[in-house]
Amino acid sequence: MSKEIIHTDKAPKAIGTYSQAVKVDRTVYLSGQIPLVPETMSIIDGDISDQITQVFENLKAVANAAGGDFSDIVKLNVFLTDLSNFPLVNEIMGHYFQEPYPARAAIGVAALPKNVAVEMDAIMFLKVQEYPAS
Repeated sequence: MSKEIIHTDKAPKAIGTYSQAVKVDRTVYLSGQIPLVPETMSIIDGDISDQITQVFENLKAVANAAGGDFSDIVKLNVFLTDLSNFPLVNEIMGHYFQEPYPARAAIGVAALPKNVAVEMDAIMFLKVQEYPAS
C-alpha cells in the first residue's frame, strides 16, 4: 500500500490540521473545499452560484493534482446551510460531471467554516494508466 499527500497551489491551502487530499494506491480522499479563492484565500465575491462554482473549481484543482479528474470521482458529499440551494448545485454540477454520475449525499448543516453556504468533499478512484507499447 502506498500513501501520498496531495498538494496544489491551484486550490486553497489547508486552513487547519489536514491535507488537501490523501492518495492511497488508486483511491484519493479529497478534503472538504469551501469557496475560497486560492490566490487570496478569501471567500469569492458573489452569490451562492458563485460559491458553488468556486467549490467545484477547487475540487477540480485537487483532483488534477492527484492525477485524476471529475470522471474519477465515485462519491461526492455536498454540505449546504440552506437545502433550498440544492437545485443550483444540481444545475452547476451538470457543467462539471457527465454520466455516469458519482454517488452523492446532500446534507443540510447549521454552519460551515468561515460562514460559507457550501462545502464539498469527494472520493476518487483513479483509472489504471495505460502506456503505449514500445
